[in-house]
Amino acid sequence: MARVVVGDVEVAYLEAGRGGRPLLVLHGFTGAKEDFADHLPALAEAGWHVVAPDLRGHGETSKPDDEAAYSFEALRADALGLVDHLGWDRFVLAGHSMGGMVAQVLALDHPDRVAGLVLLGTGHGPMEGLDPELVAVGVELVRAGGIPAFRSIVAGVAGFDFAGSEVQRRLRRERPGFAEYAEAKVDRCSPAMLCALVPAMIAQQDRLARLGHLDVPTLVLVGEDDVFLEACRRMAATIPGAQLVVLDDAAHSPHFEAPDAWRAEVLAFLANL
Repeated sequence: MARVVVGDVEVAYLEAGRGGRPLLVLHGFTGAKEDFADHLPALAEAGWHVVAPDLRGHGETSKPDDEAAYSFEALRADALGLVDHLGWDRFVLAGHSMGGMVAQVLALDHPDRVAGLVLLGTGHGPMEGLDPELVAVGVELVRAGGIPAFRSIVAGVAGFDFAGSEVQRRLRRERPGFAEYAEAKVDRCSPAMLCALVPAMIAQQDRLARLGHLDVPTLVLVGEDDVFLEACRRMAATIPGAQLVVLDDAAHSPHFEAPDAWRAEVLAFLANL
């Protein structure tokens, strides 16, 4: 693991394949850099210098206490600061879930920096099915009760508890230690980040029309049971030349749920860049 100070935070990241072609991978909401650790060796073997950071408020990266420190723009700035530190002028960018939303913002605002884009189980606009008024109540509860309150809220919100899918339940049964790993990731999150970024995901501007002008080779990869399936279909139909891959027997985290198929599709896309 390496660390670098980027702006007002210290970013922790994993890397493999130093000297290869640049590839930045952003995890999702309440995720961690280790989400992609199993895939780093294969990506490095294929000639990529792959870097997977903890986003601010997650894992071992800094966790500012001020909710104003968290936004898609702040996460985008952290990513750009990291790649600048690495000396990357242009790079391939991959993002899962919320990380995919940040990846879209970065690619739209800095298309000259992005040589390829991989959108993994993510959306292009406000998350559907979540009542903003109820979210506001939930934010107040998390401000008062921290991570335990967040866990209780998520467990009761359909469509937000991604661990509730049958695919995820099977993964937790069949992969020793995965359930504990998933719980530990949430425990390492900043309550301020949770309170800031859930409303941000709900209130974010829809990027679909802007994505229609994106001129970057793009892979949209999603599990067949992911709540973002239709959003991924829309993005793939809108981004010029984008490739859509829907993975069977996978939900919101196919890099865990169908790792071999996920890795094969990503490597095939990267090989053509």
